[in-house]
Amino acid sequence: MKKVLITGASGLLGRAIKREFDNDATWKVLGLAYSRAGGDLRRVDLSDVNAVKEVVREFQPDVIVHAAAERRPDIVDKKTDVARQLNVDVSRNLALIAKTFNCFILYVSTDYVFDGCNPPYQPADQPAPLNTYGMLKWQGEKAVLETYPKRSGILRLPILYGEVEYLEESAVTVLLKAIQNGNKPGEMSDYEKRYPTYVGDVAVVIRQISDKTLQDENFYGIWHWSGLEELTKYQMALKIAKAFNIDYKHLVAVNKPSPGAKRPYNSHLDISTLTQLNFGQQTSFQDGIMISLSKFIS
Repeated sequence: MKKVLITGASGLLGRAIKREFDNDATWKVLGLAYSRAGGDLRRVDLSDVNAVKEVVREFQPDVIVHAAAERRPDIVDKKTDVARQLNVDVSRNLALIAKTFNCFILYVSTDYVFDGCNPPYQPADQPAPLNTYGMLKWQGEKAVLETYPKRSGILRLPILYGEVEYLEESAVTVLLKAIQNGNKPGEMSDYEKRYPTYVGDVAVVIRQISDKTLQDENFYGIWHWSGLEELTKYQMALKIAKAFNIDYKHLVAVNKPSPGAKRPYNSHLDISTLTQLNFGQQTSFQDGIMISLSKFIS
């Protein structure tokens, strides 16, 4: 039986990845977590190289999916050293461990490695990150690819949403708070163009990449996946409000760059490398939002 080890398995994306592999009888799954470890997840501190090595030695995975990361740009700016350890150092160590035990490693990265000036971006395009988060994720990519070049992959993704445990878990679902608070104006960025992507769709792609890399030893490198709908956060908020019949007259479009860490204007990812292989599925934003937010609507 094929085996997959998933880091960050308690997170929004990690839960979706684990669910996807759990639903495929040909895969045995071990999910790692730390602060939210529970159920069948193994509690492991990824910065403890010996502990991680022991788990890999014991489980003997065919594939490691490294989904653990500090993904919030504004938090990265405040806690850069902590973010560097998780996004770069841990990634390098995982690649070394994967090399030692001869398993494929897939590193989950971001569209924020690009500056957003020349979309759509191909996997081979030169990164030019605008913020510390994008820079650290790019450094993580390089660490993985340089450590284990022919048995590693990078999957870059844009803004994600899905069945969150709390609204702040996604920059998309958190918009519901301002939408529901009709007592005061809700300012929303109507500037940066985003491509919200449903985590269930990403999980399918990750399983397909994992299957393919075990069938074809020449299948490695950098790939992109993304939702197809171009939306600003203001446009997302309108769609969410309309989907649940919530009044949105208090929402205010702000047509200037978002505050905090600098964001790319349009970091649209070209996904044709994977769609040509018939990989993936596309859940519409309307359908994905209904799945993701229904439990928060009273």
